[in-house]
Amino acid sequence: MQSSILKIRSLCYALSALVVVGALCRDLPDLTVRRSGACVGRTSAVGGVRIDASGAIERLQPDALNQLAKERAAALEQASADMKRPSPLRKVSLRALEKTLADNINTGTPIPDEMKLLAGLQKIQYVFVFPERQDIVLAGFGEGWKTNARGDIVGATTEKPVLTLDDLLTALRTAEQAAQGGISCSIDPTPEGLDRLRAHVAGLRTIGNPQQTGKSIEQALGPQSVTISGVSPTTHFAHVLVAADYRMKRLGMNLDPSPVAGLTSYLQLLGGGGRGMSAVAPRWWLVPDYQPVLVDGEGLAYELRPGNVKCLTEDTVFSADGKKAQAGTSSPAAQKWADMMTTKYTQLAEKEPVFAELQNAMDLAVVGALIFKEQLARKAGYSLPLLLNSNELPNDSYEAVKHTDSVASLMKKGNNWVISASGGVQINSWGIADKKETDAKLADTRKSVVESKTWWWD
Repeated sequence: MQSSILKIRSLCYALSALVVVGALCRDLPDLTVRRSGACVGRTSAVGGVRIDASGAIERLQPDALNQLAKERAAALEQASADMKRPSPLRKVSLRALEKTLADNINTGTPIPDEMKLLAGLQKIQYVFVFPERQDIVLAGFGEGWKTNARGDIVGATTEKPVLTLDDLLTALRTAEQAAQGGISCSIDPTPEGLDRLRAHVAGLRTIGNPQQTGKSIEQALGPQSVTISGVSPTTHFAHVLVAADYRMKRLGMNLDPSPVAGLTSYLQLLGGGGRGMSAVAPRWWLVPDYQPVLVDGEGLAYELRPGNVKCLTEDTVFSADGKKAQAGTSSPAAQKWADMMTTKYTQLAEKEPVFAELQNAMDLAVVGALIFKEQLARKAGYSLPLLLNSNELPNDSYEAVKHTDSVASLMKKGNNWVISASGGVQINSWGIADKKETDAKLADTRKSVVESKTWWWD
C-alpha cells in the first residue's frame, strides 16, 4: 500500500496496479476442472481476468468476458421454487449442512449450487447457538439467484452478490489466524521499481509523445507486488480483497469513470504546481466500519447490525534513499477523496458488485471471529468437523495473484502531470467481534427459530 507522486508538466498521469478478480468460480469446460465437487481453476478465469501459472494478471477483453458470462449463466443451477422466494430470515444449520455435504462427498455426488450458494443467503444478520440441538444456525435475507451481465452471481430481485460456501469455509478456517493480525491485502511498487522510476524521471525534460512516455514510465516502475495476509492467496476470498483494492485504485486514479454521482477521482481534486519527484504520497485502504455486535444475556444469540466500509488515508513519506515511513497525516485532497469514498460506498456497492462482495467477506470474517472468540462450537457441543477439515472438503483453488503490471493513464491537469499508485484492504475481524452490546430481546428471537429437518429453511 504505497505510492509515489511525480509532478513535472503538461499532463497528469495516473499509475495503478491492474487486478480484477472477484466473481464466483463456475464450472467452465475450457478453464476449470472439478475435484471433490469444488471448482479448481487451471487458468483461474475469475472476475474478468485470467491468472497464469506465474501469478500474473491477464485482463479479458469485452468479447471474452461476455462469452464467459454466457457460459456461467448456462452452467448455473437454478434454485428450487421454495428457495427462490425472498425470505427476510432464511436459516442455514451448520450441523445439517455438514451432514448433507458429507453425504455428497461419501457418495461422490457433486455439491449442488444451492449448497455452494448457501441457499441464496445474501446477508448474515444473526448467529444462533442451540446447545440442545448441538447446532449453530446462520440467518439473514435470502432468495433465488441469477447471473448479471458480467457473470456475477447475484440475488434475483436485489442483484446483490450471494454469499458462498467457499468464502464461509475460508472465514472459518482462518479465524484463529486472523486474531494475530487480521486479514489484509496490498498492491505495492517494488523498491527496485521506485529506484528505476526516480532514475527515469531525472532524465525527463519534456513529455514528447504521450503514449511513448507513458509506456516508458510503466516499464521503469515495472511489475507491482501483491501481498495477502491472513488468508490463502489461492482462495476466492483473497481474490475479492484484491479486486476491491483494484477497483478503488481505478476510481481514485481516474482510470475508470465513476458510476456514482459525487464520487470524483482523486486526480480531479489535485491542484497544479511543482516539479520533480514528490517526497510525500497518499495511500488509501478499506476497513469495516461496523456498530458493536448485539448479544443476548446467555451468549447464545448474536446480531450483526448494518455497517459500512470506510476508506482511510495516510501520507507515505519517502526519504532520499527511497525508504518509506508513514506520516500520520494526510493531504487535504487525499482525505477528501477518502471521505467521498466512504460516503458513497453503499451506492457504489449497488453499481459495482465487487464492493458488495467485499462487505460479504467482511461479514463472514466477523462470523468466523465470533464463533472462535466466543467459543460457540463448544457452547453448541458441536465441533464443525467437516467445515474445518480442508482435506475432506477443500476450498476452491485458484492461481495465487502475485504481481501486476503498472499502467499509465493520461489526464489533463493544469500544467502538471502526476504518477501515483495506492490502495489496500484491512479487516480486523476480532476487533469487531470484541465490541458487543447486550440486547435481551435476542433471546426471544433465537427461541422463535424452530428446528427443521432440512439444512435450510425460512
